[in-house]
Amino acid sequence: MAGLSAMEKKLAEFKCNTNEAIQLKLVRFPEDLEDDSTTFNPEYSHQVFGDDEVAFGYKGLKILLYYNAGNLSTLFRIQYTSKVNENFDCVEADDVESKIRKIIPPGFCTSTDDFVSLLEKEVNFKPFGTLLHTYSVHNEEAGEDITYQIYQADMTCPGFREYHERLQTFLMWFIETASFIDVDDERWNYFLVFEKYNKDGATLFATVGYMTVYNYYVYPDKTRPRVSQMLILPPFQGEGHGAQLFETVHRYYMSSPMVLDITAEDPSENYVKLRDFVLVKLCQDLPCFSSEKLMQGFNQEMVTEAQQKLKINKQHTRRVYEILRLRATDMGDPEQSRGYRLDIKKRLIGPYKKKQRELAKMRRCLRPEELTNQLNQIDLNMQHEQLEESFQQLVSDYRRVLERLAQA
Repeated sequence: MAGLSAMEKKLAEFKCNTNEAIQLKLVRFPEDLEDDSTTFNPEYSHQVFGDDEVAFGYKGLKILLYYNAGNLSTLFRIQYTSKVNENFDCVEADDVESKIRKIIPPGFCTSTDDFVSLLEKEVNFKPFGTLLHTYSVHNEEAGEDITYQIYQADMTCPGFREYHERLQTFLMWFIETASFIDVDDERWNYFLVFEKYNKDGATLFATVGYMTVYNYYVYPDKTRPRVSQMLILPPFQGEGHGAQLFETVHRYYMSSPMVLDITAEDPSENYVKLRDFVLVKLCQDLPCFSSEKLMQGFNQEMVTEAQQKLKINKQHTRRVYEILRLRATDMGDPEQSRGYRLDIKKRLIGPYKKKQRELAKMRRCLRPEELTNQLNQIDLNMQHEQLEESFQQLVSDYRRVLERLAQA
């Protein structure tokens, strides 16, 4: 803080990192309120508090956003040890409350007692919509299998609209470019994951995560479902729920003759890894992906069979082929390894060849000084290095998919 005045240094003490200040909980029992182990923090808060993810004007700021585990009834409270306008004249603290109110729906609690009384009504909460899939996950800590269920819902389900308003607030904290969707558009589908658990002899349900899918029209009589948002809440991450949800949703659309293929909107790196795993799992038993056919190269039969049977588009089918061919290839065999490397690089080199075609056009059209400027941006040696790096990264990603598949 060199160069700052004494006043600036003192005011800097009233800056709080909002990713640390925001404390989230999914509450099942009253004692969870005081249990720090049930607290989790956002990954992002820039969409609410700006790019710096800072709230000014407080010391010891805590923004409490606690949710009942099932119905997601909400407790919102702000705590702090000191506020800037209590210490300095003419300096205003950020209006944290109004910023949070913009994303959480009305009807939240500000009293812990009111929130706990709502917790007692959780026994009446039941999942929305139609049950699609039930599965279990072994919990080492509890020493038992825990049951989970996946449902498909829409806005005609009583109470779902209000529930969804509460659920979607999590997007702001865990998806970097999140936005709320237009729920009045009937082309949205909603898929929800719940955990079944026991409390005082009764069966209750806790929210685990969800996915939204938009059904685009494809001329003349098809639809192309596009995954828009997918989130498994942090307390449940790393347990395989994302793969269960993805596969269940994919199978839901696979069964419809109206669906052409299934895509995703601006998928994250983690989503692509998840998609790779599930699609390879679904495709590996198709006849067109036998080891013998894989070694003969990518072909139209793979595209057609994956699209017709599994609603997978050509781009994703090609990626599945590359992963399965890696499994079928003995990378210790120089000839097989070279064949695999050339096959993958032939696809990867596409953008570089495009640049070369553009360069040929430039030679004909540009003046010498303009051409020199463009050539400086196209370093062929660097292109070869980038191509090799891309290949090695792909192989590394593909091996992780195959390792996970072997453990499934």
